[in-house]
Amino acid sequence: MSNEFTFDNVIPVGPLKIIALEGAKQLAEEVDKYIVQFRQNDAEALENKEISLQLRGYDRDSYIMKTSCPRFGSGEAKGVLHESARGADIFIIGDVTNYSLTYNVCGHTNHMSPDDHYADLKRMISTSIGPAKRVTVILPFLYESRQHKRNKRESLDCAMALEELTQMGVNNIITFDAHDPRVSNAIPLNGFDNFQPPYQFMKALLSREKNLQIDKEHLMVISPDEGAMGRSVYFANNLGVDMGMFYKRRDYSKVENGRNPIVAHEFLGSSVEGKTVIIIDDMISSGESMLDTARELKERGAQRVIICCTFGLFTNGFDSFDEYHDKGIFDYVITTNLNYRPAELFTKPWYIEANMSKFLAAIINTLNHDQSVASVIDPTIRIQKLIAQYNDGLEIEE
Repeated sequence: MSNEFTFDNVIPVGPLKIIALEGAKQLAEEVDKYIVQFRQNDAEALENKEISLQLRGYDRDSYIMKTSCPRFGSGEAKGVLHESARGADIFIIGDVTNYSLTYNVCGHTNHMSPDDHYADLKRMISTSIGPAKRVTVILPFLYESRQHKRNKRESLDCAMALEELTQMGVNNIITFDAHDPRVSNAIPLNGFDNFQPPYQFMKALLSREKNLQIDKEHLMVISPDEGAMGRSVYFANNLGVDMGMFYKRRDYSKVENGRNPIVAHEFLGSSVEGKTVIIIDDMISSGESMLDTARELKERGAQRVIICCTFGLFTNGFDSFDEYHDKGIFDYVITTNLNYRPAELFTKPWYIEANMSKFLAAIINTLNHDQSVASVIDPTIRIQKLIAQYNDGLEIEE
């Protein structure tokens, strides 16, 4: 591994410790392995300079703390630290979308909801916030982020959660591709970092696709709605291709499953005929809207359709995606490993995973050293190098 994301001449804020909530243990373990490698590179660099690194808790085999959230028979729970957090720079990683976990309530089995995961997060904050030097919360999928604005008589759940976390003493909140990053206005005096995965999307796609022509005549980026415009513009500009967008006409006289049903998708942009199109969005929930967009593009003559979404929730299962793929309506779906994915998803021929573990490890390692994350969050240079490498016929590693 290269020596990027290492800091051989900077002292950390405090001993790094990671609290992995039950729903995010796999992601946290992958991140932990990268941080261990980063720190080993630091140690080697300092040894070559004949400098001794004497920092408590810096050079370890793992930075994950031993914790648990046991439950009583009534369903109530508590957070427990099995080692000291005193003076530590703590990063708590959680996944509020992991519905696979269960617990017993009076003899009945319940699947953990986002509310249950959020409650466990607060339990771990309350156990560690006192003795710790600093606590940072990492929620790749921001809790209640889909309820980010108020329409009529509604709760404003995401803003309330952010305010609650900061009032508990959390120093910084890290998330990825927030549904609406403007929700950070709820906590203007506190840290809120919203990271994007375009580099990882491109790396995953180019490692699979060997004959993709990256130019305006053969490639186009599509925004499925007005909310994804910013993501799509950035992606298209980096690739040097055109962008198009759909907007959704909704029936505001009806409410189905908590939302106004979509009547039609209207397209704005140049012709997609004969081109490979890449759809960019933040999440796939049921997938209905994304599949409708793919079908509309195929009907307009798109040669290939590739879907890139940060979070693949697939709340209605995979049957519709299997059907649309078999019909040739789309080629691939690319999502990240930032949220829970059922084992069945990895058996699908249309699925590609963009691994974000190293990226998240770099963020944690950088912040622990109290350094600027500017070089981490701006992937423009790395994307350009990746495209040049691909165009030169060099192998792209996954």
